[in-house]
Amino acid sequence: METLETFVDLGPLGRLLLLGALLAAGPLLWVWLKHRGAAPQQRLRALTTLTLFLTFDLVLFGAFTRLTDSGLGCPDWPGCYGAASPLGARHEIAAAQAALPTGPVTWSKAWIEMIHRYLATAVGALILVIAGVSTVLRRRGLDTPVRWAWLTLAWVCLQGAFGALTVTMKLFPAIVTLHLLGGMVLLALLRWQSVRYAAGGASSDAGPPALRWALWGLLALVGVQIALGGWVSTNYAVLACRDFPTCQGQWWPPMDFARGFELWRELGEQGSGEALPFAALTAIHYTHRLAAYGVLAALLAVGVWQARLGQRGRARWLWGLALWQLLSGLSNVVLEWPLVAALAHTGGAAALVVVLTGWLARPEAPWPAAAAAARAAVLQGGHA
Repeated sequence: METLETFVDLGPLGRLLLLGALLAAGPLLWVWLKHRGAAPQQRLRALTTLTLFLTFDLVLFGAFTRLTDSGLGCPDWPGCYGAASPLGARHEIAAAQAALPTGPVTWSKAWIEMIHRYLATAVGALILVIAGVSTVLRRRGLDTPVRWAWLTLAWVCLQGAFGALTVTMKLFPAIVTLHLLGGMVLLALLRWQSVRYAAGGASSDAGPPALRWALWGLLALVGVQIALGGWVSTNYAVLACRDFPTCQGQWWPPMDFARGFELWRELGEQGSGEALPFAALTAIHYTHRLAAYGVLAALLAVGVWQARLGQRGRARWLWGLALWQLLSGLSNVVLEWPLVAALAHTGGAAALVVVLTGWLARPEAPWPAAAAAARAAVLQGGHA
């Protein structure tokens, strides 16, 4: 593998940061105009929620970049052949495309990759503003989750580093998968802050402590499944099984788990440098499929539990997202990995992270007290 220094050119970094700041100015201005009469904490919450929405879009655009094979559209970092945009690298891109028309560098792929970087820089700028404003408001005596804001800023910087490694290490599967997981963690951090900024105390539909622990477990299961799905995608193993519910016409096809889950290796290769066998790709795909059955069962079970406790809205969210993931996952297999289905599957996974994190971030009243209060309210209403 070529050295990282070959691919890192910090020359355009200042221009990229300036462009990110200019892109971030739009959302900042919108929040200020729309909420100019609101309290500072409300404006900060609005900015955090908007940043969460833009980060969700960024995660989907990152998936679009990966799924269109645009990750090496600009083979250096942070710019494109040392320029701040593909316009400044048009001669290099044209030469690379002429030399290898079906290769990783084309005009469209370069733009897709650089737009992803522009959006990431803008999100980073917004998170920096959130951290700074949170600190200022805390010093004024207002209650803001400063530690969470600075943790989010540190995490988005780490995400930037993984984005750089994704390019400089030529789509190394472990790095690309970690970059995807990092995006999901960033969504969770922003969602947690968004809920914490909200006014009010305990949730109106709190459940018993056991249910809260079940939600934590469910979030962990979803995280593991996202990691497995990322491993499928980054190894291009989606089409290793093109039928359902069997794989290659068998319930247990030939699989090589040892090579399939060898983490530190180049794309399409074993750690020894030899080509990755098809049985390894089959093992990667089938493991994700088998784990999906367990996650779907857990989503349905927790949803049933919530419905029995009267949390029907939450239950419908879980059941709806479970159905969305099932249908989009099946579409990837039987329709041979269409781009829309692949993006929908990533979006459903991100939505699960946001929804579950939002429920867990909300302070919950102790269950017996909440139940007693609800009964008292009902009795009081009956005597009115």
